[in-house]
Amino acid sequence: MSPVDESDTSVGAERSGTVTWRELLSEATDRLRRIGAESDSRRIVEEACGVEPAELALVLGEPATEGGVARFDSMVTRRSAGEPLQYVLGHWGFRQLDLAVDPRVLIPRPETETVVQHALDELDHLGAREVDTRVVDLGTGSGAIALSIATERVRTRVWATDASSDALALAGANLAGTGRAATRVRLLEGDWFDALPDELRGTLQMVISNPPYVATGADLPAEVLDWEPTAALLAGGDGLDDLRRIVADAPDWLEPGGVLVCEISPEQAGAVSDLAETRFAEVQIADDLTGRARALIARGPRAAG
Repeated sequence: MSPVDESDTSVGAERSGTVTWRELLSEATDRLRRIGAESDSRRIVEEACGVEPAELALVLGEPATEGGVARFDSMVTRRSAGEPLQYVLGHWGFRQLDLAVDPRVLIPRPETETVVQHALDELDHLGAREVDTRVVDLGTGSGAIALSIATERVRTRVWATDASSDALALAGANLAGTGRAATRVRLLEGDWFDALPDELRGTLQMVISNPPYVATGADLPAEVLDWEPTAALLAGGDGLDDLRRIVADAPDWLEPGGVLVCEISPEQAGAVSDLAETRFAEVQIADDLTGRARALIARGPRAAG
């Protein structure tokens, strides 16, 4: 079957009522098998017919609606062209949240969920469940980290920065969907700490970031390199350009007992530890759920020199 032209609005009308969701699921599986993405077919059909995963089996025998067929054809065509499933769906789950995602921001990943859990554990050690705490999320992207922390620790205020106005626009849309937690998150445009008001200097309990940490020229999958924003991925010849800046500047913004948490590549663990030990009294590298080094946790900021 040839790919469907997304601009052809007659597609849904022509097939609605004549094809079931089960037949569309089979069609999607066949079409996506060509790019090795047949496992995505179920998610696409769920999205097209507007049901939760547990409900799909109940509607598979029903005729597909005109709008549902049009959505299905558009999504399968986009996915067949290599666009990541998360962008095709337009949203993706992250911890307790369902976030809008598109090519303006990185796709939220399970590794980052683990980094957030390490950060929450650190905040709990600082008493975040009992006292008000201040957190800065550098390079917030979709807002996944900032919104998760604000949602899961209700006495925490979060300042979320990003140099990209496009990313902040999407983060703002996600913020609008988080209810009361949104009142404790402030979005700021600027380069790392430059975006912050000076009165926060020396007052933060935590700085957290998922910065760019991929070396320029690294061999990345086409789905990543062709679709996700490279400015949020690449960080110089060794992938440490942005981590160097964050580690060097974070102590000036943290209170004496504050903590820096950063996502890293497993291959960078030794180099990142060496960087952090010049500015922090205690440095730990924490693993993700696969047992690979994934998070820098640096406690006890100290002055340069």
